[in-house]
Amino acid sequence: MIPYPVAILCGGLSTRLGDMTKNTPKALLVVAGRPFIDWQLELLKKNGFFKVVICAAHFGDQIKSHVGDGARYGLEVVYSFDGDMLLGTGGALKKALPYFGDSFFVMYGDSYLDTDIKKISDYYSEQKTAVCLITVYKNEGLLDKSNIVFLKGEIIKYDKAENDPRMKYIDYGLALLDKQCFEGFGPGQAFDLGEVFKKAISEKKAAGFEVHNRFYEVGSVAGLKETDKYLSAKTLTPNPSPRGRGEM
Repeated sequence: MIPYPVAILCGGLSTRLGDMTKNTPKALLVVAGRPFIDWQLELLKKNGFFKVVICAAHFGDQIKSHVGDGARYGLEVVYSFDGDMLLGTGGALKKALPYFGDSFFVMYGDSYLDTDIKKISDYYSEQKTAVCLITVYKNEGLLDKSNIVFLKGEIIKYDKAENDPRMKYIDYGLALLDKQCFEGFGPGQAFDLGEVFKKAISEKKAAGFEVHNRFYEVGSVAGLKETDKYLSAKTLTPNPSPRGRGEM
């Protein structure tokens, strides 16, 4: 069992997908015959997680109606909603801190990360000074824009906007954070998770972990097609019985 809960960030507006997400959140887009979040939650259960915190905003009520309390996935699922103002990925996590212990995993609601989570968890537990563990993938600009300088096991730089030729790696979309990473960010403040990463890196409190299995995502039309193809090729497990709307 993984000794940390995991947050799934589901608060984005999904503008890159156009009409597909006009009335439906990315989490509920049908991928390989099932709502995408079903694939995510089953993979998290398979990897040994026990508790999931869904951070939601736009269409969050639809996600809650579908997933419920998580029992049908063998998980405990709770929810944290942004409220009247979108808080960004960092602000959403800051608001959700009461649902976590001292440390927790975080991933994006449009990512399918088929990798060995236990190795990542164990590596974080062995760290003496790191309060932030960022997983990285050697991307070479192929799957998306590379945004990390990773040398000899150390993250030197993280920046989504900068074009640095040394950036061969990309943020894989999975991190392990201590709640102290959010000190200095005010309650109700909107900010990006990237700001948390940069702060930890500048304070020499961030560690990096290289993964070798590529990520899949449903945040773009091309990514959605690739993920559908990948998941369609996997052995399908029985589809959990759908819940009625509003059932908890």
